[in-house]
Amino acid sequence: MHLLVGEAMDQALSTRCADLERSIARLKLLSAHDSLILLRSSFSAPKLLHTLRSSPCTDHPTLNQFDSLLKAGISAITNSNLSAIQWLQASLPVSEGGLGIRRVASLAPSAFLASAASTGDLQDLILSRCGSSADSSLEAALVAWSARHSIPVPSPPLPYKQSIWDRPSIIADKAAVLADAPDDHHRARLLACSAPHSGDWLHALPISSCGLRLDDEAIRVAVGLRLGVNLCQPHQCPCGSLVDARGTHGLSCRRSSGRLARHQYINDLVWRGLARAGVPSTKEPSGLSRTDGKRPDGLSLIPWQNGRNLIWDVTVADTLASSHLPSTSASAGAAAESAAMKKVAKYSSLSQTYNFVPIACETLGPLNAIALNFLSDLGRRITAVTGEPREKTFLFQRLSIAIQRFNSVCFLGSFMPPPDIDG
Repeated sequence: MHLLVGEAMDQALSTRCADLERSIARLKLLSAHDSLILLRSSFSAPKLLHTLRSSPCTDHPTLNQFDSLLKAGISAITNSNLSAIQWLQASLPVSEGGLGIRRVASLAPSAFLASAASTGDLQDLILSRCGSSADSSLEAALVAWSARHSIPVPSPPLPYKQSIWDRPSIIADKAAVLADAPDDHHRARLLACSAPHSGDWLHALPISSCGLRLDDEAIRVAVGLRLGVNLCQPHQCPCGSLVDARGTHGLSCRRSSGRLARHQYINDLVWRGLARAGVPSTKEPSGLSRTDGKRPDGLSLIPWQNGRNLIWDVTVADTLASSHLPSTSASAGAAAESAAMKKVAKYSSLSQTYNFVPIACETLGPLNAIALNFLSDLGRRITAVTGEPREKTFLFQRLSIAIQRFNSVCFLGSFMPPPDIDG
């Protein structure tokens, strides 16, 4: 169905707004993780995409109303108060540091132009038989797209992929978000959120039996850290340090209750992954030749590569720690790479006889390059055993979920424990 500008289009878009408003009211009754997934994949732009692709509704005022409802829905689901720039970041694709809940007002031109380009030959045939030589709606959309992005229209043949038309809008929005970053803290946050696999937790289905469901507070903290939302009132940490409204002190606090549990959980995740790949291994092996008695986190009991057994060691660095900000604000994953290099130096003697892999994660998601290659290889090996082609994706999602879950634990650990009422 092709809707032209007028009463029919107004009614169709208004109906979609009413549907979204009703959906948000019901989503608030579900857990935050379920609601966020449903909002992004079912009730936001995908619900309107057919209309955007088949009708010239660029700059229609109801699209802004739809976007306002989306912003309010994210705020309600995540218990966060989003500013205009935070909503702009949230509307970016996950790979660009957003939540993947796209603004339909920005999608409308690219959706219509991609659809028109892919059906151009058929349209030309129909129009020629009707005695017309041009599609006025397409020409108007091309002019509007070119004016919006201040770039010329692509030369014929026009691109069929919507992503090509949408790319200039994404670049402009991301540049606006980066330009608004007031300090190294926010620049480091934005760079880390755009790193490969840092947003994998947003793609994970919330399945409790697989350990992939985040509770409501973990979702609030995860979204808040990603978008730079204030998470709490300033207060004093049990360690004596002052925690500001951003609430990030707990992620690097030495007295944080979640640091040891996080390390053990991630180490167990790697160990279980190796077991599924048919590689028996042991945690914290003893008897390896180290003069200081320190042990790596794990050792494979059969060769991993080139006839050499694998040893690995896990560490987590805080992206937003003051000691890391000079590097993480300049390069995504810099803290992880630095931590990995320290692990390489620490186990340099063992690296001569074993295949050593440092697995360094950051609290906002980036991984060091060696760990990325190792986990990708591990995922492929699991696929070879199970036959499931998505094993690598699942492995990165489990790791991403674990990091976000323990970010919440560390954040909550920065509050004073409640008084002992019974005492």
